[in-house]
Amino acid sequence: MDLLTIVLLLLLGLLISNIVGHYIPFIPTALTQIVLGIIAALITGNYTFEIGAEWFLLLFVAPLLYNDGRHFSREELWGMRSQIFGNAFILVILTTVLCGYLINQLIPGIQIAGALALAAILSPTDPVAVNGIAKRIRVPEKVMVLVRGESLINDASGLVAFNYAIAAAVTGYFSLREAVLNFSYTFLIGAAAGVFLGLLIIFVRFRLRNNGISDPVFHSLLQILTPFGVYIVTEDILHASGVIAVVTAGIIHSVVREHTETYIAEEQLLTENTWSMVLFVLNGFVFLLLGMNIPSAMVDILSSPDMGNGLAFGYVTVIGLAILAIRFIWSLATKAYNYYFRKKSGAEKPEIKTALITTLAGVRGAVTMAGVLTVPYFLGNGETFPERPLLIFIAAGVILLLLILATLFLPLLCKKEAPAGETGERGDLTWAKNKLLLSAIKKIKAETNGENEFAAVQLINEYTASFQRNLSGQNSSEQHAAHYNKKINEARLLALNLQRKYIGNRLAKDEIDITVFDTLTQFLDYREEALNSNLPFETKVFLKRTLRNFGRLSGKQHKNDSSGLDNLHFVRDIQIGSMRAAVAGLAEYAKTQEQPEYVYAVLLDYEKMLQRFKLTGDQYNDRFEVQKEELRFKVLDAERSEVRRMYEAGEISSEQEKELRRFTNYIESIILYEYE
Repeated sequence: MDLLTIVLLLLLGLLISNIVGHYIPFIPTALTQIVLGIIAALITGNYTFEIGAEWFLLLFVAPLLYNDGRHFSREELWGMRSQIFGNAFILVILTTVLCGYLINQLIPGIQIAGALALAAILSPTDPVAVNGIAKRIRVPEKVMVLVRGESLINDASGLVAFNYAIAAAVTGYFSLREAVLNFSYTFLIGAAAGVFLGLLIIFVRFRLRNNGISDPVFHSLLQILTPFGVYIVTEDILHASGVIAVVTAGIIHSVVREHTETYIAEEQLLTENTWSMVLFVLNGFVFLLLGMNIPSAMVDILSSPDMGNGLAFGYVTVIGLAILAIRFIWSLATKAYNYYFRKKSGAEKPEIKTALITTLAGVRGAVTMAGVLTVPYFLGNGETFPERPLLIFIAAGVILLLLILATLFLPLLCKKEAPAGETGERGDLTWAKNKLLLSAIKKIKAETNGENEFAAVQLINEYTASFQRNLSGQNSSEQHAAHYNKKINEARLLALNLQRKYIGNRLAKDEIDITVFDTLTQFLDYREEALNSNLPFETKVFLKRTLRNFGRLSGKQHKNDSSGLDNLHFVRDIQIGSMRAAVAGLAEYAKTQEQPEYVYAVLLDYEKMLQRFKLTGDQYNDRFEVQKEELRFKVLDAERSEVRRMYEAGEISSEQEKELRRFTNYIESIILYEYE
């Protein structure tokens, strides 16, 4: 399979995984991507697809860790430095030694050096996989800070330990003194290189900017390329840890960015948007590639006569549980030490629940798979590396096992961890966004005059569509969909009854004849029938409009005589009056409801229909776009005022206020954007 086909297949899997994540949110996207990778490998029959570990670390691990370093809080890193560095170094060594000897005893075919290598590469944690779970179940903040912090550093310690164990397995030679000295050099020079290269690239950017090269696209691309350059120089020229270098360079970048956010704001915005796309693709590719490598390992292992009766799966289970046990005991022991013996200020009392959450959150991922793929095929004496397929199978199996356990048990342990006031509807900003959209529509109506009426109608239609889409799509569950349809239909039926009442009153006062009454009532009956049918109302309306438009295109329009035209205008006036009565009744009904937004959704539909009746012909002119833009800016001011009001009233938190401000800023960015 050529490279282009593989990339396109990975991109397709990336899109499918996110669609699946939308409909099945409790399954982490990473787990879905692994499964899709397995399916892709089975469908294509490409069981031997591999990417070199050096390329894997450069293309995936380096940019991902650089981005983590850019956004990791230095205050949090320093505040939890003892726990983070303890997990990144001491826990990695403990896991390597204890789990390595367990693997050697459990599987005699794997020599002690190979067992230590496997244990070492299984030591680094990967927060990317658990992030998908954390977004939905609210993993405690301190746990996520610890997992993210240790993952920035333990990748380097795990890889160094792995490389030494592999070298010992291949050559049969190992020196503890040389290992300690080399590790110190790798870590310290890597950190120093990250600082120096990070500052150098920042200096070059400033010099270029001062010389007039200030194109935001150019500087954004330079930032995107930074982790790749730092990693290559550190690894290939200095022979130090490129992983530590990119993390350090990311932290240096965040320090400088704090002092330049104002005068390079356009560049920052473009860079962050570009990074979001790059990270989305890289994160997905990591787990898709992991899945694509699992079938080849399974074929080699399950075809072996020595691995019958699921013995390989038993090895995966025992080793995975051993890693979790070591991490659990370490977490509990360090908490107890800080609380009871050191009596450290602010130390938390050790709790089994917190230790379990910390244990399960430490899932494995990209670095583990990248490292294990570098296991050589042959030893230094020319013999085949013992049990290489089994090492790869166990590594992939442990990654899957820990991810599945985190998926199953983290929600149970963290389900009560969401802060008060941020659960249910309040935890979802849909209700607040709907308030903003309603305030926007109200502002447009207030600013509407005879000159900008057509532009105002078009803008109201846009905001109405956003409001209704936001309301119907705030929750993908079947329960919410049923609730939404029920509430909307109730409001629509009420509106139809209000229209019937208005028409009936006009008939009772002899203001219309029975023919007009029957015509309008028949139309209302049709609308009610559409509501009660299995086909959604919007679909019915869409099909009817489509047929009507085709009729117009085919020229099937008949001219009416003057009397028929007068009668048509009269019927239309009655219909407009019934709609206005429905709008007034819905507005009063909304005041009595706990969830008035559903009534507003129908009310806005009626207002849109009224505007279509009112505005006929081509209302577009040269000032239309200008008028529309002027209204948009006034609307944005009204939305920002509403955000501030909600925050000062305590309806939203400071984080939610920021999210809503971003929501309005995105709209403003589109208005201000001009293609050059």
